[in-house]
Amino acid sequence: MLEMLYMPEKGAPLVYIALEQPTGAHLLAPDHDELAVPVTLRYLSEDPLAVHFVFPAWASLDEEEVTWTFARSLLEEGLGGPAGLGTVRLRPHGPSHTVVELHAPQGIAAVRFGTAALHRFLLRSYTVTEPGGEPLEPALDRGLASLFGAV
Repeated sequence: MLEMLYMPEKGAPLVYIALEQPTGAHLLAPDHDELAVPVTLRYLSEDPLAVHFVFPAWASLDEEEVTWTFARSLLEEGLGGPAGLGTVRLRPHGPSHTVVELHAPQGIAAVRFGTAALHRFLLRSYTVTEPGGEPLEPALDRGLASLFGAV
């Protein structure tokens, strides 16, 4: 699903794009059991450096929808090999799957995705914002300029 909002008073400039891709995944248990879980992959033009993985309420310990947000570049790196050192880690799992490990104080959740679905989502996000083309916020630009004495 692709949602676009336009500035009605000006008619043309694109203000906001939300890209969503529902996909299936499997929560991997330590005893090798698997639980199918639907996950919504989300990319927002207003947050161009990040991707969001939204899990349904029934899959969480507190029975609330859970969103994990991490760098889009980490997703790209993790599709090619092991990536991540923090709360989100990715690694290939055979020729056609990728495991995303989510580290929280309550424990670790390992979720297996089809690599093709993740790759398709990543490519679709590039149609919204090209890699390396993510705009910096004006405030960040001013702060950096100030830090380096350009202001």
